[in-house]
Formats: sequence, C-alpha cells, structure tokens
Amino acid sequence: MSQPLSPAAQAVLDAFLRAPCDNELSVAAALRAAADQVVPENAEAVGDKHDDARADQWMRIRYKLLAIAAELDGTIPTNQEDYD
Repeated sequence: MSQPLSPAAQAVLDAFLRAPCDNELSVAAALRAAADQVVPENAEAVGDKHDDARADQWMRIRYKLLAIAAELDGTIPTNQEDYD
C-alpha cells in the first residue's frame, strides 16, 4: 500500500490477518472489527430524540454486521430474522 491506513481500516485488516487461515473466520473477524470501529458497543445518543433514533439505527447496523459474522463462523444458526 502506498499510504498508511486509517486506524479504523488498520484494525479491520489486523483482525482479518490474525484470524485462523479460514476464509469464513477471517471475514467474520473483519466484520466484527468493522462493527467495533463504526459503531462501538458503547455508542450512545448525546442529544435529543433524533439522536436517540440515530443511536437505535446505529445499533441495528452493528447487530446486522455481527449477525453476519456469527453466521459465517457458525456461532448462530442461519436465520433471516437475525438480520431484521
């Protein structure tokens, strides 16, 4: 790479590279790292009801990323409702 990565991109790449040499596990690790970088587990609204709505949406996005990761590494059964 010609330029250094942002800390968020580096965290995702590091998680992918540290995972066992199994495509599904590596992708699952990268998705979890991306979820942590984009929507940290402790993300909270800091303002009015609109911020609360955004925080709820962020957590839904985080959950969907983590559900995909869990499906890839076999920690949950494949179930469409996990993504809703």
